[in-house]
Amino acid sequence: MSSLQYVVDVIDLRNFYRSGAGQMVRAQLSRKLKPKLNLASGQVFLGLGYALPYLDELTPGGVTALAFMMARQGCTQWPPEGDVRAALVDDYDLPLLESVADTVLVTHGLERAEDPGEMLQEIWRVLAPQGRLLLVVPNRRGLWAASEKTPFGYGQPFSRSQLQHLLKEARFSVIGWDQALVAPPFSHPSLIRMAAGLDGTLNRVFGRFSGVTIVEAAKQVYAFSSGKRTRRLVPRLRPVLLPSPRPASRTKHE
Repeated sequence: MSSLQYVVDVIDLRNFYRSGAGQMVRAQLSRKLKPKLNLASGQVFLGLGYALPYLDELTPGGVTALAFMMARQGCTQWPPEGDVRAALVDDYDLPLLESVADTVLVTHGLERAEDPGEMLQEIWRVLAPQGRLLLVVPNRRGLWAASEKTPFGYGQPFSRSQLQHLLKEARFSVIGWDQALVAPPFSHPSLIRMAAGLDGTLNRVFGRFSGVTIVEAAKQVYAFSSGKRTRRLVPRLRPVLLPSPRPASRTKHE
């Protein structure tokens, strides 16, 4: 098994977020993402890629959170208790009706897509009019994209201009830009704590070299898509999420 295959596996993503470095990443990104979310009771919050650490942290009461994980990296069951709300999906053909999701958060997703543009078009389809998209992607200029010590060092990193072009082609309007993880990807506990404490200061000075870029965008609805495949127009059933038995010995989709 190659190092790329190993790192993108859902089990290794889960293990990364259990490490000291992963907990620091989760805390910093959650702090950046929380003010950008304006979720109200009854809305649908979709996490695509591997968004479980952030769904747990950022989903308020009364909001339905769904976790869609891409087939190439596998799937874990979530949440630990109650109805299952995680699914293994084709990121170019999400199992949702049109205009269902109010907010979509993509982490560890866009950089691993074989066709990022088509992935964004499919997200556009399932978003409600004026729905919000939050992308967290590795920054091409950052040290995290150049290091294989974390999941952000695998896949295709992006510059701001590349993201701007992809979003425009997929009919999204960019609302704002942000960045996080400016300090190098340390692994020693004391250096991790130091990096967390200095992140705000480093961000002001070296923000363009941050580890990840955060983009907030809104769905544009003034244009009709003529490039969608015919299967997009076939009516779909809204998925009903029910409790299911949880095998004790399996933690990912084969």
